[in-house]
Amino acid sequence: MNSYFKQLLTKTGLSWDDLAPYFHPQQVPAGKTLVQAGDVADTVYFINTGALRLWYNDDGRDISVQFFFENQMVAAYQSLITQQPSSLSLVTFAPSELMTLAADDLLQLRQRYPQLDQVIMSQLSTRFIDYMSYFLVRIKDNPEQRVQSILTNEPELFERVPKQDIASYLGITPVSLSRILKRLT
Repeated sequence: MNSYFKQLLTKTGLSWDDLAPYFHPQQVPAGKTLVQAGDVADTVYFINTGALRLWYNDDGRDISVQFFFENQMVAAYQSLITQQPSSLSLVTFAPSELMTLAADDLLQLRQRYPQLDQVIMSQLSTRFIDYMSYFLVRIKDNPEQRVQSILTNEPELFERVPKQDIASYLGITPVSLSRILKRLT
């Protein structure tokens, strides 16, 4: 587990040594599907290095919902919590070093160490805020404003994420993204 997550645990008074047996390292190549839409999610992923994309298939149209990088915790949460099939897929788009935690182990750890909920709540709150920002930008801003928002607030996306995935995240075509970028940069 990387130092970021260990630091989060330290704030709760927990020791990594107590939790380490439940976590499993996984080296994953780019393009690996971790959760396929239609499957029930059973794992939480902690990203040490790499990049993941959560996406939705809308009748063959790929819609990126969120991107995840180092020091983030990710799962298909709705499926993980409800134990219903996921409507989203989770895939790596760069080689990634992950720590995995099975859903059953997470439940067991939460029961044994209730202070873990502080860490989980912090991560989920950040994700919820990101979703709300994403939702509001998609409904209130025009495409050029959406691109400008990313250039201003998340420029690393243009360095790390394939342009077609950014375009689907913004709700525009790759051609439109290219034209907008030419005007703005």
